[in-house]
Amino acid sequence: MAQTKVVALTGNQAAAEAMRQINFDIAAVYPISPQTELMGFFAEYVANGEVDTEMIAVDGEHSAMATCIGAAAAGARTITASAGPGIAYMVENLYVASGLRVPIVLLDVNRALSAPLSIHCDHADSMLTRDTSWISIFCENAQEAYHSIIMSVKISEKAMFPIIVNYDGYIVSHSIEDVEILDDETVKNFVGPSDIHRIPHPLLDIKNPVTYGATAQPDYYTECKYQQHVDFLKVYDIVREVFEEFGQIAGRKYDFIEEYKIEDADYIGISMGSSFGTLKDTVDTLRAQGKKVGALKVRLYRPFPVKEIAKALSNAKGVAVLDRADSFDGIGGPLFKDIASALLGGSNRPFVHNFIYGLGGREVLEEDFIKAFDRLERLEKGIETRENFVEYLQVRE
Repeated sequence: MAQTKVVALTGNQAAAEAMRQINFDIAAVYPISPQTELMGFFAEYVANGEVDTEMIAVDGEHSAMATCIGAAAAGARTITASAGPGIAYMVENLYVASGLRVPIVLLDVNRALSAPLSIHCDHADSMLTRDTSWISIFCENAQEAYHSIIMSVKISEKAMFPIIVNYDGYIVSHSIEDVEILDDETVKNFVGPSDIHRIPHPLLDIKNPVTYGATAQPDYYTECKYQQHVDFLKVYDIVREVFEEFGQIAGRKYDFIEEYKIEDADYIGISMGSSFGTLKDTVDTLRAQGKKVGALKVRLYRPFPVKEIAKALSNAKGVAVLDRADSFDGIGGPLFKDIASALLGGSNRPFVHNFIYGLGGREVLEEDFIKAFDRLERLEKGIETRENFVEYLQVRE
C-alpha cells in the first residue's frame, strides 16, 4: 500500500489535487457554477509551475470539448470540467469524442438544468450523457471523487473511450471533509507516462498517418457503430481490472455497485451520488425498528452493471429506485428504467417503484427515505395501490 496523508478538502479541492498529481498535458477551461472554482484551484498549480499543463481558456463548453478532442487525438492527456447547462452545450461533441475513440476525462460537477434557473445539484445534466458512449462513474463524496479521477485516466486510456466522473454540486464540491491523499510518486506511477504512443493511432505520429473525422456513408455507418458497441461491452472488464489494481495501492475496494445490509433485506433502496450516505443512515434507523431493509449504490453508471444489480436484488421483495432526475415520459426516472431493465435478466422480479427526490439541490433527509420505504412496503403488500410507476417524494403541500 502507498503512503497517504489526511487533508481537509472540499470536493473541488480534492479534484484539483488529483489533477495536479496526474499532471495532464491539456486542460480546456470555461467557468460555470459549481465547477468554476475547481479549475480556479488548478490554475494556481499552473501559475506556480507545479504542473506542466497547458491551460486553454475557451469561449464556451462546446469549444472546450472540441479542444479536448483535438488534443486527445494528437496524443495529449486531456481533461475538462463543467456542470448543468455547460454539459448540455457540449453534448454534440460528446458523441464525436466517443465515436472517434479518444481518451478524455470530463468532470461533471452535477447541476440542475433550466428552467427555472438553478445552480444547485441534481442529475439532469448527467442523464443527458447516458447514451453518448462515455464511461460514467458517480461519486458519493470527495474521497471517491479524488480516487475516481485518478482511476479514470487509466480506464479511459485502456478502453479508448472518454470518461465522465460525476460528483454532486455544492453538496460534494463545496463541502469540506477529510480526504486521504496518495503520495505524488504513487499517482504518477499508477497513471503512467503521457506518451503519444500510449494510444493506438495518435494524430501526430507522422510515420503512420491516420484520418480522424471521416464521413461514413450508409453502407459503412452501421459497422462503425457495431464496433463501438462491441468495444464498449469490453469496458466492464477494464473497469474491474483498474478498480482492483487501484485498491491494492489505496487500500479501498471499489466495485461497480456498493451493497449495504442487503443480504436478508426484503426492501432495498437504490441511489447514486451523495445521497447514499443518508440512505445508509435510513437503513440503520429502520433496522433498529426491526425492518429488514437495505441499500444499494450504483457507482458505475455506464456501461450499466446489469448482472451485478440483478444478483444483488435476487432476494428482494420490493425495490425503491431513487432518481435525482425526471425523464418526464410517464414511465419513470432514468435510473428506474435502467434498474427495471436489469431485472429482466434476473431470476427474481421484485416490486419496483420510482421516487424522484432532491431536484434543484433540495436537501434529502432520513424522513424522506423512510417515507419511500414505507410507501414501497405498502404497495408491495397491496395495502395501497399505485396509478403510476413514479412519484415525487418531496413536494410541499
